[in-house]
Amino acid sequence: MKQPRARIVTLVLALLSIQLSWLIAPAYACGCGAMVPDPAREISVAQEQSVLRWDGRQEQIVMRLTVNGDARHAAWIMPVPHRATVRLGDPALFDQLAGAIQPVHRTRYHFWPENGDWPFDDHGLSADGAAPPAAGGVGVIGRQRLGPFDVARLTATDPAALGDWLHTHGFSLPARLRTALQPYVDRHWEYVAVRLAPDAPDTALHGALDPIHLTFSADRPVYPMRLSRLARTPQSLGLYVLAAHRMETRTTIGGLTPSVVFAGRVRAHGGALGELTAGTPYLTALTQRFPEPARISGDHELRRAAADTPVQQVIYDDRLREVAGVPAWLLTVAGAVVPVAAAGVLIAVRRSRRPVNPPEITPSAPVG
Repeated sequence: MKQPRARIVTLVLALLSIQLSWLIAPAYACGCGAMVPDPAREISVAQEQSVLRWDGRQEQIVMRLTVNGDARHAAWIMPVPHRATVRLGDPALFDQLAGAIQPVHRTRYHFWPENGDWPFDDHGLSADGAAPPAAGGVGVIGRQRLGPFDVARLTATDPAALGDWLHTHGFSLPARLRTALQPYVDRHWEYVAVRLAPDAPDTALHGALDPIHLTFSADRPVYPMRLSRLARTPQSLGLYVLAAHRMETRTTIGGLTPSVVFAGRVRAHGGALGELTAGTPYLTALTQRFPEPARISGDHELRRAAADTPVQQVIYDDRLREVAGVPAWLLTVAGAVVPVAAAGVLIAVRRSRRPVNPPEITPSAPVG
């Protein structure tokens, strides 16, 4: 039973390592929910890293996509509750975050030998402010070129008109997006449309793109997720949240219960993370699975958790307890066996030295 149990522990640690790798590349769900390439081309979001900072009045979202495929152009749209400013983000932010939430390594000792310990070692075993809408229901707040991105900030009172504008100006998005955008139009949200286009012609989009940094007013933190319901395959969300206190999602919005993989105060001395943690030093890292994206019912609203309870992943290094290089279990067994063996030898010796009395001869009765 020891060997199977050890293998299970190894498998669990491997799965934990996979989960922790999310902290470096945390998400596969596109919060935009609608990335569409040129016709006859393919593109996929291999990773999406998102950071949400909320200071009680203003929200910032920094998003970096890693894409694969042969598309030379693609577009996505991010709904925002208020007027947003857009700029390029600092890629070093994600490296700093990964370093800030590194797991703790601790040594854990066990007494009895397990798989990998002598005598059960097996070296062959491996573990694997709103502008009026323009005519046609769409208002253009601004348009700018940021690195490989063509960014348009828009208002709309008609999702069909918004879809037509996007299509006319090179932001090709699916027709079914119009229905998905209706709730945002009803709530008078605005939109950041992003068209990804490499600087060099005939260059396919591939690898980690420059981060996009959005800033807008927000009386409560929200992470747009509704459009992800258009996805046809299971989705995963990974989100770093920076605030004054530990944060949590209000509901599951149709996915599995979110997991907290890190919670705690971070001390950044500079760089992009230092700027974001000023006034919002508490970092909460969340991950969530959406096996059926069509069940996504809205956007993630976040709230302060009941307590600022810290959470940090711990990776244990299991070692056999030893005394002067000798397994403690072996010394214990030897300490018990040797006295018993010595007692047995002593008994045997004493028996061997005990004199043997000759048998008594009983005289026979005289005959007649």
